Amino acid sequence: MTETTPRERAEARAEERAPNPVLGFFRASMQQLFAAAALIAVYIIFLIFAPGFSGPTILPDILLKTAAIGVMALGATFVIATAGIDLSVGTGMTLCAVMAGLFLSTDHMGLPLPVGLLLTLGVGLLLGFINGANIAILGIPPFIATLAMMMVANGLSLILSKASSIQIQSPTYYAISNGNVIPGLKNAALVFIVCTIIAAFLLSKTLVGRYALAIGSNEEATRLSGINVKKWKIIIYMVAGLFTAIGAILYSARFGYSQPAEGLGLELQAIAAVVIGGTSLAGGRANIIGTMIGALLMNTLTTGLQMMGVAQQWQLVVTGIVVLLAVFADNVRRSRAAAV
Repeated sequence: MTETTPRERAEARAEERAPNPVLGFFRASMQQLFAAAALIAVYIIFLIFAPGFSGPTILPDILLKTAAIGVMALGATFVIATAGIDLSVGTGMTLCAVMAGLFLSTDHMGLPLPVGLLLTLGVGLLLGFINGANIAILGIPPFIATLAMMMVANGLSLILSKASSIQIQSPTYYAISNGNVIPGLKNAALVFIVCTIIAAFLLSKTLVGRYALAIGSNEEATRLSGINVKKWKIIIYMVAGLFTAIGAILYSARFGYSQPAEGLGLELQAIAAVVIGGTSLAGGRANIIGTMIGALLMNTLTTGLQMMGVAQQWQLVVTGIVVLLAVFADNVRRSRAAAV
């Protein structure tokens, strides 16, 4: 009788536990349909009850507002797919935006635009690397590691900016978000769509997505199969950091300045978009299109409630209820999947 290696045994166990691919595709499609149906229903409700919501500029405005947070949510999807979390998304975005201001503002370094953008992306990659290394190498739980990074990034943003906004005097930078390469569609929305396509490709067609889902499904089996889990965790957090930096560029370019206290709390919106879109907090399942729809749903809710004159504190209550419902639905789906 031939002995099997640990890798062969791990692969056999993973194959035994693997869900039916047809059933998995059906469930993913249903989740997208539910999220899309919720978005359409909310939009129709506000068309009826929110004065001015039917205006021609509402939809482009929602897309513009969604772009930065939506791009950050795309990166967070990969992290949550591993059963991890990234609480530093919001303040990491702020730090990247502040650094973009320092790199590009004529009152500071005044670097050429391509150089400043590349350095800003590098800052995002560095933040992701530090998060990934703390989690994968030092063994710090993702919640604690990224909570610490959230506070560090917030503090550095205030220190480097001297607690004041940084004006970026560049019409080209401003056009990154507010220009119109395609008539009627702001560049920020176009970048969001392109990033969604790239993220979907990364998740479904590359090792980054495959290993993120594998780690989230069963980290120990993934490790026993010969995959360097530590290395891939670091890479996955770096991917999230890169998307955070892109979101920072879109956010600061939209207003033309960097605000050092602006991003605190945005991590909750990004995570909420991911969860609403169908990515499981338990890991092992992710949905990029769902994340895009979730981000649009969050901003449609916010915009509609504002136009109805609902106070901001009640907007937070509604958003919290939506997130709770999304998590509850995720728990129901996982319970039913385990029972199959």
